[in-house]
Order: sequence, then C-alpha cells, then structure tokens
Amino acid sequence: MNRIHYTKPSITDLEVGYATDAARNGWGPDCYNYIHRLEHAFAQHLGVDHAISTSSCTGAMHMGLAALGIGEGDEVILGDINWIASVAPVVHVGATPVFVDVLPDSWCLDPDRVEAAVTSRTKAIVAVHLYGNLAALGQLQDIADRHGLALIEDAAEALGSHWHGQRAGSIGRFGTFSFHGTKTMTTGEGGMFVTSDPDLYERVLTLSNHGRARGQKRQFWAEEVGFKYKMSNVSAAIGCAQIERIEELVAQKRWIFEQYAQGLDGLPLSMNPEPEGCVNGYWMPTIVIDEGMAFDREALLSAFADDNIDGRVFFWPLSMLPMFDERRDNAVSYGLFGRAVNLPSYHDITGDDIARVCDVVRAQF
Repeated sequence: MNRIHYTKPSITDLEVGYATDAARNGWGPDCYNYIHRLEHAFAQHLGVDHAISTSSCTGAMHMGLAALGIGEGDEVILGDINWIASVAPVVHVGATPVFVDVLPDSWCLDPDRVEAAVTSRTKAIVAVHLYGNLAALGQLQDIADRHGLALIEDAAEALGSHWHGQRAGSIGRFGTFSFHGTKTMTTGEGGMFVTSDPDLYERVLTLSNHGRARGQKRQFWAEEVGFKYKMSNVSAAIGCAQIERIEELVAQKRWIFEQYAQGLDGLPLSMNPEPEGCVNGYWMPTIVIDEGMAFDREALLSAFADDNIDGRVFFWPLSMLPMFDERRDNAVSYGLFGRAVNLPSYHDITGDDIARVCDVVRAQF
C-alpha cells in the first residue's frame, strides 16, 4: 500500500532547470540574480512595494521586529495556539510575548481578547494566519490604529489566501512568509519579508546585510550589528520556478481541501473556514471534532499509521510549553489541540488517496 505523506513539495523540471543553472552559472557577479528575480516576482504577485528574501520566515520576523525597535520592556500580542516560530523572534529581541485566546472557528486571534490585553507596553500585534485561515484583519487593524501599534502578519501558512481582495501578508505594517519544504511554495528552506513602507524596507535591508547600508562605498563597513538571514541563489532559483507556478500550486491545494470537505461531509467536525469576502489558500486541511464528541486523537493517528498514512497533530498552545507560563484561561486554545488533526495535503495526492484518508477518519465515529 502506498505511503500517503502529510506534505511534500511539487518539484518539476522547471525547478530543476533553474537550480541547475544557478549551481553552474550563479556565481561572481551573477550570485544574486535569482534572489533579485524572486524578490521582484514575489512582491509583484503579492501587490507590495518591497520584498527581501530570507533563510526562514523566523529570520524575516526577527529582522522586522528589530527594525521597528521592539525590544526589552515591550510587549507583543499573539494567539496562544501557534507554532513556536511565531513567538521565538519576539523572545530573541528581548520583548515579552502576551498570549491571548483565539476564535473557535478560524483558530486565529480573538480581537476582543487582543483589545483587553493592550497595555502601555504593547508595541505590536502579530496576526498569524493559521493553516491558511485568515485572522480578523479589519478588527485587528482598527485596534492597532487606535492604540498606535504595528499590525504584523505572519503569513507563513497563508500564501494563496485573500482578505477582501488583498493578499494575506500585504496588509499589515509588514508580512512574513515561509518557503519551508512543507509549504505551498518552497525554496527548500527560506522565507520572505514584505512591506510597502519604504523606510521600514531600507531599515530591514540594512539589517539583513550585517548592518551595511545600501550605497555604502567603504568595503566591509558596517554601521551597526545586523543579521545574516540571506537566502542562497540556488534556493531562490527553485523559488523563481515556484512563483511562476503559484496559481497552479494554490489551485491544487484548494482542490485537495474540497475533496476532503466532500469526503467528510456529515461528520461531527469542522474544517478550515472561508468567510464571505475571503479566499482560503488551504495550506493544510484540518479537522476539529465537535465539542462533546467522544474522540481519541492518538487513536486516529495510530489508525493512520496502520494504514501507512502520515498524520499531524494540531499545534499546542504556546503557553503550555515549558519556557512559558500557562494560560489556561485561554479556554478555546486549550480546548482545540486535543480535538484537531491535520490531514495529508501534498500537491500530488490523488482522489483515491484522499478517499482512503477519509475512510480512516470515518471509522472513528
């Protein structure tokens, strides 16, 4: 029986050809060619003025927070149920993460909880678009504007998602993306910082080059201590092929989600939402079993393993992790993770494979 992976990238001859060209020819004066090409193409696709390629989404977030001057004594609000990469940069700059609860349908920030958490020390709100689901950007931007805060979009998982005609990641003060091998678009490892704020762009550009400002004539002269989060030219070459195929890649993700939605229809569970006026890129189809239903997450994962299917647990609440203080008052977050599982969603998965996954899920009820 074939193995059904939870995710893997879609790599074609186009990616191989570009990567081969970069490996053979992308050196010396041409060592940034694919990097600049990717940044231009990605910014154009997203509808933003500026993009800076990075070695990870985490690095993009780290530089963005540092460029905003966020540091010791400052607070940054984010949803409690997220991957550790969303909060690590907050800790890296010395700020204090403030975990608030999420909405039960989108699994993203609850605006009412955000409003209640704002203090005189708050400097930013990080809206993570979890599993492709869109945060309540209208309400969150209103809160940010009224309190003089930066609204930041962690769109690592939301390439292909749209909020009322605008692409996820293009709306906040800055946005960040991941091109990890599990994502809709990949460069192997990698990410992107995006913004339409010219001053912020220049600040991050300087930080991204070890603190050497653009236009500096003195060789190896740095004005400050910066970062080294650059993407390689070979990785960017793969990304250039992927961004050329982005509509195809997103469409396949949406097709996969629709197959699951049909195959699991009628079961006591919910999946990734798509509110009116929004488009969900459906990076990773996720099921959340209705409250009150008898459900054993480990039993489902074991049944998947028995059928040679990869399963993935929903993210843990960050405040459950040993380095942070528990926030059991975040009842939605603490009630979600045990009732939720991510489903296999790699681009080449077949309808028969999806039906096989659905059969295993149905057998749990």
